[in-house]
Amino acid sequence: MKTKTTPKRLSGWYRSLKAFGHPRVATMLFFGFSAGVPILLIFSSLSLWLREAGVERSAVTFFSWAALGYSFKFVWAPLVDQMPVPFLTKVFGRRRGWILTAQAGIITAILWMAMTDPASGQNQLVVMAMAAVLLGFSSATQDIVIDAYRIESAGEELQAMMASAYIAGYRIGMLAAGAGALFLADIFGSSKGAYNYGAWQTTYWIMAGVMAVGVATALIIKEPEVEGEISRDYGTTAYLRSFLLFVVAAAGFVLWFSLTAVPAAEVKAMLGDWVANRHLAGFAVAALRLGGGIGTAVGIARLLTVLGVVDREMVRASYVEPVSDFFNRYGGSLAWLLLALIGLYRISDIVLGVISNVFYQDLGFSKTQIAGVVKTFGLLMTIAGGFLGGILSLKYGVIRILFAGALLSSLTNVLFVVMAETGPSLPMLYLVISADNLAAGLASAAFVAFLSSLTSIRFTAMQYAVFSSLMTLIPKGFSGYSGSIVDALGYPAFFMITAVMGLPVLVLVRLCGRHLKPGPEDQ
Repeated sequence: MKTKTTPKRLSGWYRSLKAFGHPRVATMLFFGFSAGVPILLIFSSLSLWLREAGVERSAVTFFSWAALGYSFKFVWAPLVDQMPVPFLTKVFGRRRGWILTAQAGIITAILWMAMTDPASGQNQLVVMAMAAVLLGFSSATQDIVIDAYRIESAGEELQAMMASAYIAGYRIGMLAAGAGALFLADIFGSSKGAYNYGAWQTTYWIMAGVMAVGVATALIIKEPEVEGEISRDYGTTAYLRSFLLFVVAAAGFVLWFSLTAVPAAEVKAMLGDWVANRHLAGFAVAALRLGGGIGTAVGIARLLTVLGVVDREMVRASYVEPVSDFFNRYGGSLAWLLLALIGLYRISDIVLGVISNVFYQDLGFSKTQIAGVVKTFGLLMTIAGGFLGGILSLKYGVIRILFAGALLSSLTNVLFVVMAETGPSLPMLYLVISADNLAAGLASAAFVAFLSSLTSIRFTAMQYAVFSSLMTLIPKGFSGYSGSIVDALGYPAFFMITAVMGLPVLVLVRLCGRHLKPGPEDQ
């Protein structure tokens, strides 16, 4: 059970609009900004820095390792749920202590990157990669704790609005770390063909300073008030052993990927020639490598558990109980329906989104038009859609808006078919981006609120981390075929296929909605 610090129940639109001013909603705006800053400092901005420094494209891909933290954050989420942070947990509480720890790691990693010149040689490039991995790990950890804080700090009726604020803050943070960082580096005197390490160093120093927004928020807010026992204290030694288990298992995963890199490339080339489809070959090899890496990590974890290096009861409570709790609360049939819905809800958006920028260029739009309409105007529409989704979820209930978001996501993909036939019309681009991003923002706000409602207060961090990883796993797998489908069938057919992909989601929402106990707004 949790204490719900929510507004008094008011009727209609007034209650929905009043939620804007709730302190928890404002808190998530700032936390969203703090979460949105690091990700582009690893990828977009860093990639341009490396290219200006003369680093080869093949070496730039080395930094994709930093993304592993976001994909597998559920692996160490139980540590966040169970393990106290020395001193900080006692002073600030369980969630705030971990948020401050993650933010300290983020700031340290950004400063580490700022102090590293990738143009100084291979050794410095490796150091930069290590800093990027630390940034990815710390950022993913911050995401875990902020999600847990959001769910525990308010009741279900505020979750949609808090999700909307978080999405808005996240997008603004990405804009600051993406366009903002590039603007600063340019102002300070670094450009393609005229590399200036000092310009990028100053830029990343400023980005580290920007993280003060999140730190200040964590220091000002109150710890969520949670009733009942959340987890038992296993003792410092048990927690350290559990952390050791995670580190060794992660090292085994990384070692597997390192050792299989060259053989995988050879197998990919051979398989691509055999099946005459390099995309399919790449997907198959990547899936095998991923499975082998996970198998290696799990094998190491089981061996250390059998040898008594870690507390078996703690491992069971951390990894087995969160899963069994989910299935016990919802039952086998409904639990699998919910997992299917989580895994497929965003499939239309993600599969189309992978190739959308290529489509705009192929259609004849300039980079300036794409940046102005798709990136800047599209950002505003996404934020507006997020807040609209939050308001409508309060007014009509999360399940109804979840269904509306899925329906709109499919229908807006049909607009891309029309644009593919009409050609590079700027008014049409504005119309499509407006509809698509509004629908995406609305659906995202409702979906985050829905996922939040599925978690148990005893396993908030672990369960939500699993949900958030699952929601992109299947769509990203399918998105690898986007280019092949376009090459074979053309853009109009591809966009219709992505629209049709969203139809099963509507069925899943209806089925899950029938079996879930409705809240007052859903009745």
